[in-house]
Amino acid sequence: MPRPITATIHLSALKHNYSIARQYAKKAKVWAVVKANAYGHGLELAKQAFEDADGLALVEVDNAIQLRQMGWDKPILLLEGIFHLEDLPWVYEHQIEVVVHCVEQIELLELYRDAANTNTINVHLKVNGGMNRLGFDPEYIATAYLRLSAIQSVRVVDLMMHFANADDEFNPQLPVAKQLQRFDMARTSLGNVQLDISLSNSAANLLLPSIKNDWVRIGFMLYGGSPNPPKYSAADFGLLPTMTLASELIAIQTIRAGEAVGYGSRFVALQPMRVGVVACGYADGYSRHAIDGTPVLVNGIRTKLVGRVSMDLITVDVTDIPDAKVGSKVTLWGEGLPIDEVAEAAGTVGYELMCGVAKRVRYCVSDA
Repeated sequence: MPRPITATIHLSALKHNYSIARQYAKKAKVWAVVKANAYGHGLELAKQAFEDADGLALVEVDNAIQLRQMGWDKPILLLEGIFHLEDLPWVYEHQIEVVVHCVEQIELLELYRDAANTNTINVHLKVNGGMNRLGFDPEYIATAYLRLSAIQSVRVVDLMMHFANADDEFNPQLPVAKQLQRFDMARTSLGNVQLDISLSNSAANLLLPSIKNDWVRIGFMLYGGSPNPPKYSAADFGLLPTMTLASELIAIQTIRAGEAVGYGSRFVALQPMRVGVVACGYADGYSRHAIDGTPVLVNGIRTKLVGRVSMDLITVDVTDIPDAKVGSKVTLWGEGLPIDEVAEAAGTVGYELMCGVAKRVRYCVSDA
């Protein structure tokens, strides 16, 4: 029998969250983002859950090809574009759309044109709105567009940008309004050229409804995460948890006041207490940075982490849970315990926890 730790994926919750995203998107088409193995949920399951999406978006070329092989016949978008010339035969063969965010990617497309390619792919031109990761500065967008338009095997269909602070609209360093100004500069530089617009991610889709899009790119909200915890919970938007990480108690220790728990003796009991030992650690994907007090459910009752997270184990306070025993169910996040709460206590975001669940954790699927 495997260790008693399981990641349960809730298919109905994935479908429900997509329906919420669809409502907030209004008339815009929806890219459902399935990068990082669908945020740890599995590509095959995501394809099934998001079957009504207008397209799927990700960053991994091999996974894009895999989606085609699974039978997905609607658009697929590579959000970071291509990385090597060798990617392009596959991209053209499988009709995968690509983001172009730098001159080097234009050069690769030009080189492939010179190889007498006769197919055509859709290209999405990315604006650097001040986030300074990917994209052309507004003053170079027109030049980039002209170079791409000269390639017969390319059709530029979209102008896009990514918000740095959609969850913090008035961030003094880079407010949303400033990014929109930069985007308008880029669009104006193209004159009468008509392209679709793609601006909103999950946070903008939920929090900034006035922004107009032809396409929205929806990621974390599909998987039950909030765009701005703790100000807003996922439940505030009607979102459901899509992954429950659960395990069991495998031992219980009764300790005296003054005794310590775990590596480094970080936690010291102020009074006699019962400590439950859980089969879950950082090698399973639970954050080693989780602090004392991080919420945990034992037999459905909320309690807290005590002591440092180790590779294979965590320890929790079960003093006030009299029926806790070896074999009692422990929920680390998911149903009954929002992943955003756990992430906040660990100084991270729910995305990282979902994506970090280890291969040794057994996965199962629930339709409930």
